[in-house]
Formats: sequence, C-alpha cells, structure tokens
Amino acid sequence: MHHGSCLCGAVSFSISAALNDPVACHCKQCRQQSGHYFAAAHAPEADVVFANDEGLAWYRASDSASRGFCRTCGSSLFWRSDKGGEIAIALGTLDEPTGLKLGRHVWVRSKGDYYRIGDGLPQEQEFEG
Repeated sequence: MHHGSCLCGAVSFSISAALNDPVACHCKQCRQQSGHYFAAAHAPEADVVFANDEGLAWYRASDSASRGFCRTCGSSLFWRSDKGGEIAIALGTLDEPTGLKLGRHVWVRSKGDYYRIGDGLPQEQEFEG
C-alpha cells in the first residue's frame, strides 16, 4: 500500500496495487507540466482511492489524455490516458519509503537540450508500453 498527497493536502490518496517500475517521461508536455521530466509509476485506476479530492482538477492536455493537479497548491499529480484502466502517479507525491526504483526513460527523442541522461537505465525514443 502506498499513500500520497499534493503539497497542501487538498488531494490525498492511497494505492492498493503493487506499483510497477517507474518511468521518467521526457516528452515536451511532461516537461512543461512538471518543470523537468515527469517520473511516475502506473497503477490500475480502480486501485487509487482518494481520502481527499477537494483540490483535484483535471486538465485536458491532448486529444488522448488528461493531467491531474491540485487547484489549490498547483502540484502535478497524475497523467491519465483516455483508453482508461491505468493512471500514472507522480513519484514525488508518494510518502516514503516507496521502495521504488526508476526503471527506464521514455520519449527521450523529445528531451530538453539542457540536460543529459547518464544513469545507465534503458532509454526509449518514444513510449513502447
């Protein structure tokens, strides 16, 4: 079980599912939303239960996905595809210890020109699932 929240606590949640190896997404939208790359773990959406969602808002980011954030403090929290089933949870929102380790980098062809990826983890030019 994992627990998480935004910076101010207007959004808090728990995740009952085991989380997969997190990914770092370097696409332009993730970088714009988070200020750098977006590190997240995917979980079945049905396994994310909100203790408080009064601050939760969703931004329609594209024709195929939405991004969840706290309307009170502005914390970036989630990414959700319209295909449904799973939700990506920002790693920084989770209470520690998480027991998680970053597993790979995705959308590296879109990464910013101001940094290098040098951690030795697998890199995918796009997202291969």
